[in-house]
Amino acid sequence: MRLPPLSSLLLGAASLLLLPPSATAVTHHPEPQTTVSLWIPSSAILPNPRTLSATTHATLTALRSFHDAPLSTSGAFVFRNVTPGSYLADVHCGSHAFAPLRIDVVAADEALLVRAWETYRGNDWENKGPEVPRTAGGAAGFAMRALAPKEYYVERGSFSILGILKNPMILMGLVSMVLFIGMPKLVENMDPEMRAEFEEQQRKNPMNSIMGGGGGSGQGSGANPMGNFDMAAYLAGQGTGKKEEAPDNAGSVAKKGGRRKGE
Repeated sequence: MRLPPLSSLLLGAASLLLLPPSATAVTHHPEPQTTVSLWIPSSAILPNPRTLSATTHATLTALRSFHDAPLSTSGAFVFRNVTPGSYLADVHCGSHAFAPLRIDVVAADEALLVRAWETYRGNDWENKGPEVPRTAGGAAGFAMRALAPKEYYVERGSFSILGILKNPMILMGLVSMVLFIGMPKLVENMDPEMRAEFEEQQRKNPMNSIMGGGGGSGQGSGANPMGNFDMAAYLAGQGTGKKEEAPDNAGSVAKKGGRRKGE
């Protein structure tokens, strides 16, 4: 078999390269596109949108698409060549926070229909808020509502007497001071019979002797007041009955012993 000469092979390859692209490539229909406009209206939070920083810009974000538009002199954002899909519209500003929007671009007959709803961060994408109407005229598009100004610094707290009085420790100290000062005055103004009853109850309370450091009868001034106090018996409500029985038992034993010796 005889091979063709090299010159004929080169001529065939050159002819293929010179063919128009329409003759070699498959015909591709371009995807429909549209323009989406957003604008910032004047409000009590943002009276003049034109005072925003020049770095303010808006984005349209989808799963496989991203569009970015700067802030124009008229306070609008214009996105061109937007294909059908569901987008999250957000305004990035250093001084104010804006509510995001969900923008859907869908094909309707031979044109594209653009609709917008308020959306909420952290919720399901299908959880749509109220629909945002599209305005016409000079500011055509969907309005981006300003929420609040951004704050980056915490104001230093000032000295306040009321803040000191709100402290729980200060309140407890004031209440204790009122009790220590007001209780003696209250006792002095009591009825004599009620005052005598109150003092009698205070003397019967064993905790007073413990706190005052006093001892029982027959004890020296340096004796430990806790020596004759039975906490278990006091909590059980038995009183001092057992302690009073001890001397009687000792006396009876002594009498019995004396009788035995006499015998």
